[in-house]
Amino acid sequence: MDLKKLAATLIPDKNLKSCEEYEEIYPPRNLPEGAEVTRLAPSPTGFIHLGNLYSALADERTAHTTGGVFYLRIEDTDEKRKVEGAVESVIRSLKYFGIKFDEGAEIDSPLNVYAPYYQRKRADIYRAFAKRLIEQGLAYPCFCTAEELDETRRVQTESKQTTGYYGAYAKCRNLSEKEIYDKLKAGTPFVIRLKSQGNIENKSTFRDAIKGDITVTENDQDIVIIKSDGIPTYHFAHAIDDHFMRTTLVIRGEEWLASLPIHIELFKVLGFRRPRYAHTSSLMKMDGDTKRKLSKRKDPELSLDYYRKAGYYPLAVVKYLMTVLNSGFEEWTLKNPDADWRDFKFKIEKMGKSGALFDLDKLNDVSKTEISKLSAKECYEFLNGWVQEFGTDADKAHFENGKYIEDILNLIMGTGGKKRRKDIERAEQGVRLISYFFDDTFSPEYAYRFDKDTVNAVLDGFAAVYDANDENPVWFDKLKRVAANAGFAAEMQEYKANPLNFKGSVSDAAEILRVAITGSPNSPDLCTIMKILGKDRSTARLLKAKIK
Repeated sequence: MDLKKLAATLIPDKNLKSCEEYEEIYPPRNLPEGAEVTRLAPSPTGFIHLGNLYSALADERTAHTTGGVFYLRIEDTDEKRKVEGAVESVIRSLKYFGIKFDEGAEIDSPLNVYAPYYQRKRADIYRAFAKRLIEQGLAYPCFCTAEELDETRRVQTESKQTTGYYGAYAKCRNLSEKEIYDKLKAGTPFVIRLKSQGNIENKSTFRDAIKGDITVTENDQDIVIIKSDGIPTYHFAHAIDDHFMRTTLVIRGEEWLASLPIHIELFKVLGFRRPRYAHTSSLMKMDGDTKRKLSKRKDPELSLDYYRKAGYYPLAVVKYLMTVLNSGFEEWTLKNPDADWRDFKFKIEKMGKSGALFDLDKLNDVSKTEISKLSAKECYEFLNGWVQEFGTDADKAHFENGKYIEDILNLIMGTGGKKRRKDIERAEQGVRLISYFFDDTFSPEYAYRFDKDTVNAVLDGFAAVYDANDENPVWFDKLKRVAANAGFAAEMQEYKANPLNFKGSVSDAAEILRVAITGSPNSPDLCTIMKILGKDRSTARLLKAKIK
């Protein structure tokens, strides 16, 4: 069979560049020895999830700790799944978490010499290499219909054989020249398949950058490399793109291990040096007593939008994921609490070989710690950013008074003391936490532990003497006098010595005030809360909280 003629017939474009020309167009990168070139290559489906951030963080750290390059490539070969604005969503979401690309799709960078970064715009490159494979007898046209392929799969399944297009089931692999040209003349649709050279009886050891040595069986599947619309499959495109974008390390989920034999063979037949592969463990969660993979259907926390809408501090999410990526990160942060997290010497080889457990409670703790390090102004800016995007109209009105919010946050966060409070774990919770400072969102259910006369005596008594200018010692002296008049012990020593002589201690009287002012028996310093509210609002709340 005249393979050059067949290749020219199947791919008739005479203006295609030669494979050698592409080597000149996309030369090797001029990078220092040991520098890694990594990439994030999502499909534009509009759904970016925690696994994307997990991989992107590993990609970004690997590239930038070695003096390399991290780029964004869009694998849009499946036009049906494309969602408008999906690429911008990927960039925006990752940027929110501090992940930035050096080059790539929609990235304004002088490094963009390996463009285009959209696969559909690189069709000529794939066609040139498919044409060469046909000329070499390593690819061929397949005219099988979807119905024929379904029937093959049914037969294989019923006879408990491996499903796929291989061996005796590769019906078009050995078509005669006449059969091929007759079908082409009849206008029969076709795809281009790889003519696999593999044998599943052959096994070899493959060195994975994360999992170490693994056993790989040779590929024997005649996979589709060019679809009937002339667009390549992911398998074919990714091998060519990783070569011409000079990727040195491909970090991807362990679900791709099944495709590894195919990818190894593709690099071999294309004559390319294969990048190293690192297969990350799936993110897991505890479901009762069992561990399972995070699921798009079951687990809202898999979506990155979940963290933005809930208002997680971006750095907290990144730092927590770093503890999942490299076990030594947590110990390093304890020893270097004030260091930039990027100073940690990230190593891909230190990533876990088995399922990585994602613990939302642990993330909450990390988020509390990171938010507690902020100044009141920084915390205001963080909360306000969330409010403007996700808050209610009331939230937005409240946050117009930045000075008032900062006064509240100074109290809530304990910025004046040596030990910071860790009350705020995320923006949404933080905004709700301070809602009692605003009359329109203060709707308490008063739960007192004392009778009507006692409660009202404390509330009336303190309302009569309260002055917003009082500092804490004076404020507390007034409370002790009011408490004593209502039957409480003014001094704790008195109460402890003769508890039956009193209705309670001065702290119990303070609780009555606290419930009236904040709606809760627990709160930060009550004197400061009332000072922030002011005399009129504090007094009004005390009187309104009386038992009718």
